[in-house]
Amino acid sequence: MSTYRVAQVTEPGGSFELVEREVRQPGPGHVRIAVEACGICHSDAMFVQGGLPGISFPEVAGHEIAGRIAELGEGTAERDWKVGDRVAVGWFGGSCGWCKPCREGDFITCVRLQVPGWAYDGGFAEQVIVPVDALARIPEGLDAVDAGPMACAGVTTFNALRRTDARPGGDLVAVLGVGGLGHLGVQYAAAMGFETVAIARGAEKEDFARELGANHYIDSTAGTPVADALQALGGAKVVLATAGNSDAMSATVDGLAPRGQLVVIGATTEPLDISPVQLLMAGREVKGHPSGTSQDVQDTMEFSALHGIRPMSEPVPLDDVDSAFQKMLAGKARFRMVLTTG
Repeated sequence: MSTYRVAQVTEPGGSFELVEREVRQPGPGHVRIAVEACGICHSDAMFVQGGLPGISFPEVAGHEIAGRIAELGEGTAERDWKVGDRVAVGWFGGSCGWCKPCREGDFITCVRLQVPGWAYDGGFAEQVIVPVDALARIPEGLDAVDAGPMACAGVTTFNALRRTDARPGGDLVAVLGVGGLGHLGVQYAAAMGFETVAIARGAEKEDFARELGANHYIDSTAGTPVADALQALGGAKVVLATAGNSDAMSATVDGLAPRGQLVVIGATTEPLDISPVQLLMAGREVKGHPSGTSQDVQDTMEFSALHGIRPMSEPVPLDDVDSAFQKMLAGKARFRMVLTTG
């Protein structure tokens, strides 16, 4: 019986250890993927630390998976998949298909959403078995190290922007933060034809933000309130809040134009400090945005390949998973740590 390696933790907050497991055949409606790369997302910390209900140990995290189909389970070939196909799997790792959101076609909000590393073993491994509806086809010109982060960080920013009310050709869109999510958000906003504003801490980030495609840069530490700086530019149709900082998010609300939208994708448990009056008088909206389905992931990768958009990544071998994970936790990654198996 052949084996493969996984990087697992055996207790909440424990260190990773590499162990051998026997290769299993995929069941009906599933495929086995030979993993080539898997990004390390900050959300993986919730799994590794046992911070979500239903997490069991040993835990194998990883939901930014890219690789090739190694084996098809029963009923998957009929869906136009074949061995050798290049595929990515993200936060959307399958849906139940029969809850109310699924019956309405809103699969990403499935009440039984299957997230790799939570519902089943994730991609910090050489092999992974996933439901066939989780698969997104990787386009030509996009390698595995780039495709992995696109399945979570990429789709979250791309999908959030394209589902706002902003339209190309003049609408002002601000991206709060230029880190792991934000550096992609600025690129997508510029490529979509928005007048793009990057908001970050420190004047030293301006050149980088403009290289990503920002038309304007707001230094949130410069003294002028961020909301005033946005209004000086005409008011933002959309603020895409990628930085997980509730105070920074709240500070942008008065910078929204009438009917403007604050779209939250940066995760934090701290409450927002926003009054109803700030929203009512100008008809503003605050909403959260989940990641995206496998089709959304595929759309993201195709748009990225077409426009030359890539995540800034630091590939490291699977053997170095523990140090790579700690670098991500310490905020020292620039901007995605990506595990590789080659």
